[in-house]
Amino acid sequence: MARFANWLLKLWGFTVQGDPANHLTHRIFVVIPHTSNWDFPLGILVRSAHKIRVGFIAKDSLFRPPWGFLFRWMGGYPVDRSKSTRYVDKVVQLFESEPRLAIAIAPEGTRKKVTRLKTGFYHIARLAKVPMILTKFDWQNRVVEFSAPFYASQSEEADFGLIHAHFRGVRGKNPDNGFEPN
Repeated sequence: MARFANWLLKLWGFTVQGDPANHLTHRIFVVIPHTSNWDFPLGILVRSAHKIRVGFIAKDSLFRPPWGFLFRWMGGYPVDRSKSTRYVDKVVQLFESEPRLAIAIAPEGTRKKVTRLKTGFYHIARLAKVPMILTKFDWQNRVVEFSAPFYASQSEEADFGLIHAHFRGVRGKNPDNGFEPN
């Protein structure tokens, strides 16, 4: 499957840079920008090509029939975005109870234009003391890039400054919808 996924990535014109840190038992892949439904198959191809055991966080409506079983089978964890559900605490507990866990989160929270990132991914990483792998989906240059593992510090403001700097200038499939850090 890895060879086939690599072939499809090459056919699509994508290269993968950096190390997904498969040696780590816990990590969060912070995926930006998320501007298209095509980000999901790209992520699945990268996951398969680089043998990354990673689940993903997605809106709960994807997990309803008829296709919900497929998203669960692929490693999805549903989130109800319509109300407060103590989701951060639940995911932190999941990290504490699972000997190996990696999840991917798109902190824009939508494929539409946003001016701010949702911060749940950051609070999960900080409270669970797990590293973040900042993951660029750069459609303009056809590159998926993994950063070195990044741990939350004592300064949320400084950490978001680094996160914004990392993703500045990266263009998604629909660049008009991408988050542009200030």
